[in-house]
Amino acid sequence: MDKTLIIGLGNPDPALEATYHNVGALAVQWIAEHAAEDAADTTGKPTFRAHKDSFAYIKTGSYIFVRPLTYMNESGRAVHDAMRVFDAKPEDIIVIHDDSDIPVGEFKRTTGGGSAGHNGIRSVIDHLHTQDFARIRIGIRAPDEAHRKKAGDFVLSPITPADKKVFENVFEKIFASFF
Repeated sequence: MDKTLIIGLGNPDPALEATYHNVGALAVQWIAEHAAEDAADTTGKPTFRAHKDSFAYIKTGSYIFVRPLTYMNESGRAVHDAMRVFDAKPEDIIVIHDDSDIPVGEFKRTTGGGSAGHNGIRSVIDHLHTQDFARIRIGIRAPDEAHRKKAGDFVLSPITPADKKVFENVFEKIFASFF
């Protein structure tokens, strides 16, 4: 594999940026900020370039960091477009997304499998016509829940300051697995 597209799922609405459902996009932003020094602008942060209204990206070395500009339920369109633009195959991509079945502070790297009810992943599977792509699933569920909430009841909630620190720790571990 001579290139890897690292795709962080989320929602483009600024009001939803700091929510649990946006953890995949936040992870890609964080990783790109630490990996793409050559793509930095005068503020020292990398600049994502938009490709039409579909996705934004930063290229650094053999990595292409991608953030869909579509809403979560339409992520597959953006992933498919990015794969076409960068001439990539499903085995060239790693999709990073939130997972409400994993506790905050944990992540799992997997390949294949169904959507497990995640609409963004379902959209990717539908648009790629395959489940065979790598995923990094970042836990968003409170580990000490007394009563298990439905994912829809908390995924669009703002990330707490304590969880923000935990996620940065997780992003560091994911970053270390690449660089």
